[in-house]
Parts: sequence; structure tokens; C-alpha cells
Amino acid sequence: MNKYSLFKTWVVIELPKLYYIFFLCCISGVYGQNKTITGTVNDVNGALPGVTVTVKGTGITTLSNLNGSYIITANPTDAIIFSYIGYMTIEIDINNRQTIDLMMQEDTSMLQEVTINAGYYSVKEKERTGSIARITAKDIEKQPVTNVLAAMQGRMAGVNITQTTGVPGGGFSIQIRGLNSLRNTSNEPLYIIDAIPYSSESIGSFSTSSLLGGLSSPLNSISPDNIENVEVLKDADATAIYGSRGSNGVVLITTKKGKIGKTRFTANYSKGAGRVTRFMDLMNTEQYLAMRREAYANDGITTYPANAYDLNGAWDQNRYTDWQKELTGGTAEYTNLNATVSGGNSSTQFLMSGNFAKQTTVFPGDFRYKKGNIHLTANHESENKKFRISFSGGYTVQDNNQPYLDLTRDSRLLAPNAPALYDANGNINWQNNTFNNPLRHLNGKYSALTYDLLANSVVSYNVLPNLELKSGFGFTELRHQESSTAPSTIYNPAFGIGTDNSILFLNNSGRQSWIVEPQTNWSKTYGKATVSVLAGGTFQNKTGNQIVHQALGFPSNSLIYNLAAASNVTITQNDETVYKYQAFFGRVNLKWDDTYIINLTGRRDGSSRFGPGKQFATFGAIGAAWLFTNEKVLKDNKIISFGKLRASYGTTGNDQIGDYQFLDTYTTTGVSYDGVVGLEPSRLFNPAFGWETNKKFEVALETGFLKDRIFLTAGWYSNRSSNQLVGIPLPGTTGFTSVQANLDATVENRGLEITLRSVNFHNKDFTWSTNFNISSSKNELISFPGLEASSYRNQFVIGQPINIVKVYHFTGVDPATGLYQFEDVNGDGFISEPEDKQTVKNLNPKFFGGLQNQLKYKQFQLDFLLQFVKQENYNANTTFNMPGTRSNQLASTSDHWQNAGDVSPHQMYSATNGSADEAYFYYTESDASISDASYIRLKNIALTYDVPEKWLNKMRCRISITGQNLLTFTKFKGADPEFQMYDRLPPLKVITAGMQISF
Repeated sequence: MNKYSLFKTWVVIELPKLYYIFFLCCISGVYGQNKTITGTVNDVNGALPGVTVTVKGTGITTLSNLNGSYIITANPTDAIIFSYIGYMTIEIDINNRQTIDLMMQEDTSMLQEVTINAGYYSVKEKERTGSIARITAKDIEKQPVTNVLAAMQGRMAGVNITQTTGVPGGGFSIQIRGLNSLRNTSNEPLYIIDAIPYSSESIGSFSTSSLLGGLSSPLNSISPDNIENVEVLKDADATAIYGSRGSNGVVLITTKKGKIGKTRFTANYSKGAGRVTRFMDLMNTEQYLAMRREAYANDGITTYPANAYDLNGAWDQNRYTDWQKELTGGTAEYTNLNATVSGGNSSTQFLMSGNFAKQTTVFPGDFRYKKGNIHLTANHESENKKFRISFSGGYTVQDNNQPYLDLTRDSRLLAPNAPALYDANGNINWQNNTFNNPLRHLNGKYSALTYDLLANSVVSYNVLPNLELKSGFGFTELRHQESSTAPSTIYNPAFGIGTDNSILFLNNSGRQSWIVEPQTNWSKTYGKATVSVLAGGTFQNKTGNQIVHQALGFPSNSLIYNLAAASNVTITQNDETVYKYQAFFGRVNLKWDDTYIINLTGRRDGSSRFGPGKQFATFGAIGAAWLFTNEKVLKDNKIISFGKLRASYGTTGNDQIGDYQFLDTYTTTGVSYDGVVGLEPSRLFNPAFGWETNKKFEVALETGFLKDRIFLTAGWYSNRSSNQLVGIPLPGTTGFTSVQANLDATVENRGLEITLRSVNFHNKDFTWSTNFNISSSKNELISFPGLEASSYRNQFVIGQPINIVKVYHFTGVDPATGLYQFEDVNGDGFISEPEDKQTVKNLNPKFFGGLQNQLKYKQFQLDFLLQFVKQENYNANTTFNMPGTRSNQLASTSDHWQNAGDVSPHQMYSATNGSADEAYFYYTESDASISDASYIRLKNIALTYDVPEKWLNKMRCRISITGQNLLTFTKFKGADPEFQMYDRLPPLKVITAGMQISF
């Protein structure tokens, strides 16, 4: 064998062996350097289990455990990647470290992967076919509010929320995509709390809750601290599965639940102060007295009357008091304390929390609103993952004590030189019986106690891998005790009014409700197709009772709450109602290749509120979505990262008409005849009384750019509500003014909603993101057969919104007479109603929305929300009496008519002129009293600082300063532009400081 043959044999046989030995040596060397890396992964709420921890470039992967801890083996020169749905993926070089702890941050550009609550089912944000707006606990916890609706203002497209009063315990009004029903009481959405319908029907009485500017709202019972997220369902695809109850939208409230992880205690404490947002610019003493003197001079009166105390020397003419600051300029104190214990393992989780909130008022005196709440949840899953059971329960107590009358109107009308509130001895000053002291109202009391229980349990079992049987059980109970007193001490003692004129109004109301909802869920994947089917039923029963007393005459004011002590007791209202509801519902969802989605929902409803043959109705919807960025041509596109086109159409219903409306009913007269109290007919029987229906259509485009760092949603909708449930007028000869029936009238709401989310800047230390939403809606009465011949002819106009007012048209001040002038529409030479009240003013907002920004730098975070509304509203002209009377005025009223030929915006001053008084009345009922009430408001601002854990031995501490309603930019001629209750206390601007600790 030659040398070449030997070399060839060595190369073929021996050289691979050497390479193999060399390779083993290298591998052994490398892995010999591997080390064990440990650490803990957290987010702002604590330990974060289930985080995927991967050594970059290898298949070595592990998950963080219940305590957020992880252990992994890696080379000191490797990098570790941490990833979790909804959070930013973070890559960290090991750099010879053996311990790496990490704080995960939410990724706002990954929200399409978040699962949202759609009611009876959950769906990923990117796969939903309906219109659903959402806020989370992170948005709510930054706001010093006691009502969940306050936390939603300005944050959701298509959801218009207005505060009705700044008095503690007051309510809010909500409209989701406009007004659908001609009945004012039939436009409320459906509220669902942890799968339980929660009645939003008012629980108060007009006799007892006049202080609040409306009936008491039960929604105050829901503690914002307990809420995990709020979803608002708006279109037919999202709401049709709720059938008759979803016509005006659905508000889904999910409370906080226990999470997997070690047991953690969290406590929050905040303290703050609130003041009125804005005062009116009123006359000072010099301007006011000049007005009064000129008024009497115009009336030809040279000797001031005996009751002109401000001019005839009874009151000091050099005195000045800013009554707005004196009566409503106080500081309301806010206190909130919340403590939570939560935790659990992979099988069982729990949460228990308690909350206490207290708020005083800006009025003089010791008045306060207190609320306490206990919240419990528990979830359990069997080891084989087939059986699940969950429970949530809450109990809330509210205690509200306020003056029986809002002092806001008095604060604006009192003469600026009116006497001091107290005399030299500290007693209420009546100034020789010339001063009707406003503090007298503080002797009357408004008191309300509310007890609210809500409990829910859901049990499910996976019979087969793709088949789940499930049932929900819910129970609610609410008891409300409300009173308003007007004791004899609200009058001047010189009048000699005794306790025989003291009055008590007392309201006791309550309601109970239970619900059972069995369901079946089935899902299956066939190649590229995934089919999900849901079928279920609802069985609900609700009972209610209310009794309202009026008691007059007591031996002593100390016994004013004792009905037995009253000399005269009248029951003004005594109702008991039973509402029964049952339904069967279903959903079929088809998804093809993660690109095409069809969603079918339907519900067969039955309600006891309708007569025989009309108790059942069927509602349904179809929704479809096309995720066009999953098509091959756009997949992995570097610019367009997400694109979806969706549309829906369907019908929903409305049975918000009260109980027994179709029956012929009788009411007690309250009058005794021969010892027997009589009955009188109160309603006519109408068996044809049926369901109100709402047909909804929507089309929307959702697009994400640059890995969803910019995300835009634009949607257009058109809703038509018909078969309106209203009272149809009857001739007086029938003995009834109307009969409850379905009116062939149609109301349309159509509009455009745009939301824009962007991550403007992001790096390791600094993040800036923005959320913007704007909604423009048009409400219109499309048809109303026989409108001109009906009693509604002065309330509605075809082609106009249903939230309009008809007013006189103001044409200016007559230069010759100095009196306000108005258009004589019918040309008869007189100004009269309704003939000349033909100018239509629309009180619906033209558009509204909000701009939210979040800036985070290391441990600091700044959030602020600007809310804006474009609208017209009643202005300050509706507040004041005729200029020249003993009533203060806006400072701008000084620009007025004085001599013939003057061109001025305000008429002549007068104290007794009947023509001037009549002209001023028409002025308050004209378009001069409705003006631009648009505003931009710094609705919320919050600055937080997370104290580094290493400073506190791993205990977490967050310090925060929050503000609500801090700045308002408006040209509105009045106090606050938000709501129409012009004589009510406006919303308060609130600043609080707080601390959260967790360990």
C-alpha cells in the first residue's frame, strides 16, 4: 500500500473521529460554564406568574411560578427574554449575574390580544364583531369618585355621561348613542354586574329627594374600588343577545377577582378636598344698589317701600358679602380607605376587600355622605380542569345626611348688602324680621340609608373536551329609607309658626331579584374552521315595594321622625310590583383561517309587562368581520400591522315601561266616605300593548400601524327605534287623558365614532401614550302620524331631535320702550304660547369626546384626561328674577337700556312695572336663555410615584396626587356648563393625595 492510500484511509476513517472528539470537548467547555439564574417577575400589582422566560437562541424555556419566581440555566454571556400577553417583551443580557429581577410593563400596542367581556361569552379584542368600549381598573383607580359613571366620563366613544348635581350621593345620566325612546324613563341602559342584571330604576321619591335634582340612583352602591373593568356594548351584534333589555346599550361591570400568586395584602388611603368649579360673576353692592335705585326711579317711585330693606336703611348699604362663597364656597373633605387580601394557587383563588368612603359638603354645617362596602370572591377549579365554581358577593351601606334644600339658588339671588348670617350672640340673624336668613334651611334635613346586597355564583363542568355545561345563579336585595323634614324652625320665630306646621316626608322602598341562567358551550376546530355554539336560558323574578308618607303636625320637633306623633298622616304612594322575565338565547360563531368571522346571536324574550299574546318577542343580529391583514398579501406588512373591517345588523327591544301598564287599574282616592276609602279608575286596558323595537346597523374599520403603535377605529352607525311605548291622548269625554299603547313613531340616531390610540415614545425609561375619542351623533324624529293633532305637537317636531325645546325668538331690546322684544310668529299683535313659541333649540351635544395622555418616566407616571363637549344649554338668564327687583344679577346686566334710543343687550330696570315683568318672563322662555355651553375640562389628572422596593425591603409603596374637574375652559354664561339643572350645585373640583402599600 502506497503513502497516498494510507493518507486517504486516515482522512476517511480517523479524521472524523478527531473532529468528533474536538466537538465534544468544545461542547463540554461551553456547558461547563453554564450557571443557574434566578429571579422574580412582577408588575405594578405584584408577582406575575406564567411569564415565559427563554434563553435567547436556545430552546431552554421556563415559566414563572405563583410567586413570580423562576429558575433557568444559561451561559453568563447569554441573554434572557421575558414575554407575557399584554406586556412588553423584554430582553436582558445576563452579564455574569446570577439574580435578575424584573418589572414587566403593559404593552398598549398588544391590546388586540386582550380578552374582553361580551356578556355571555368572552372574545379577543381583535376577533370581536361588535362595538364594545372598555375601561379598566387602571383608569378608574386614578379618579377620586364614588360613582362608577363618573369614572367613565370622556373615556368612551358614543357614551355621553352628565352629572346631575354636585351634592354628595347625587346621580348621573347616561346616553349610549343617543335617545331612542319618546319616554324619558325608557332610555336607560341595562347594567350587568358579574353576570347579574342590576336594576337602574330610581329608588327615591320626588317628595323626599328634591335636594338631589332627581330621584336617588342605586348605582352609588357600586364601589369603584371593587371594579376590574367596565365594558359598554353598543351595536346590535353586541347587545341583541340581551334582547329586549339591550335596546339602549349594555354596561357590563366586572368586579375584581383573586389571582394566582402568594397571599398579598394591599391597602389604599387617600384624603382630599373639593370646591365648586366655577362661580357666576355677580353685581357688587355698588352696582346692585344703583340698579335698585334706578328701577324705582323708572317706576316713578320716590319713597322706597317698607319691604325695600336694601334701600330704606334697614340694611347697611356699605356692606358687601359674596354669598356664593359664603353659602357654597366651603371645602368638602374626601376620605377613602380600602384594604384587600388576595391570593391563591392554580386551583383556588380568593379575594376579600373592604372599603370606607366619606365626603362632606361645601354647604355650611355638619353634613356628610358615608359609604361602606365588603366584597368577597372565590374561584375553584378541579385538578382535572373539568369542574369550576366561582362566587362573588358584595354588601354596601350608604348613609347620606344633607340639608333638605340646595342653597345654590339663594347664594345667587341674595342682595350683596344683605345682613350677616349670625348676630352678635352667635344666633341666626333675622335682622329685625327683615331678613329671610338662608341658614334656616339647614334646620331641615335630608337623610337616606341604603342597604344593597349582591351575590352571584357560576358552576360549570366540561362533559367533553369541547362541551361545557354551565349555570349562573344570582340574587340582589336593596332597601332604601329616605326622609326629608321641614320643621317649624325653618321659619322666623316672629311669625309664630309652631310645630303643628312641621312636616315630614318619608319614603321606604325595596326590591329583590333572583336569576338563574343555564348555558351550554360547545366549540370545535375543523382544519381552518372553528365553530363555537352557545345556548342558554334566563329565568328572572323581581319584586318591588314602595310606600311614601307625608306627616304634618308634631307635639315637638324632637318627634318629627315618629309617625305616631303626627296629627295628620297621609300615604301618598303605596306600590307593590312583581316583574317576571324569561328568555332563551343563543350564539353561533364561525371563524375561518383566523381571517373571516361571522357571529349570529338571537334571543326569544318573555316579559310580564305586556298583555296576553304580546308577552313574547324575538330579537337577533348578525355580525361579520374580515381581518384583512391576515391575507397573504398583507401578512407581515411592516406598516399595516392590523386591519379589520366589521359590520353588524339586528334588532333589540325595550320593555322599560313599568309594570302593569297594559291593565285597567284602580287607585285609592285617599278620601274616606262613610268610613270607607274609595277607588277610582286610573288606567285603561290595552291588550295590544307590545314591544318597542330598535333596528341597529353599524360598519367600522379598525387599523393598526407600525406594530399597532398607532391604532385607529372609525365606526358609523344608524339606529331606528319604532313602535314607541307612550301614552296616546284620548278625548276628555272618556274620563282619561291617555291610554298606554304603541305609537307608530320612529326615532333615528346616526353618528360617527372615532378612537385613536398611539404609543408616541417608548424606551427603557420613558413611555408616552395617547388615547383620543370623539363622537358625533344626530338624533331625529323621522315620523309621527297625527303629531299636529296630538298633545305632543308642542313637544316634538318631525325632522328634529326629540330632546328639543320650543321657545320664543328674542329680537332685541326696543330702543323706544326699553323692553325685550320677541317675534310675533302668527302676526296677531300679541306674544302668546304656543302660537309664538316656535323656535326650536336642540339640547343634544353636537359632538363630545376625550383626550387622554399617559407619560411614564422610571418610577414616575403622569396621567391626564381632557374632556370636551360641543353643545347648547340653558344659561344664567333662567336663574334670576327681573333686573331691578330685590335680587342680585349678573354683572353684565349693568349694560342695559336707560334712555330712548339706547341700543343695549338688556332691558330697563324695574321693580314693579307689569310690562317689564311680562317681557322678562318671555325673555327667560326665549332663545336668549339658551346659548353656547361648549367646554373643555381637565377632567382628571394623576401623578404617581412608585417607591423602589429595595428601599422598603420588598414592600411596595405608591404615592399619588389626583385631581378631578380642575380646570374648565368655556364661554358659557353661567356657573357650570355641564348640566341643565341651573339652580343646582355644580360639580366640584377635587384634589386628593393618597398612598398604596402592598406586601
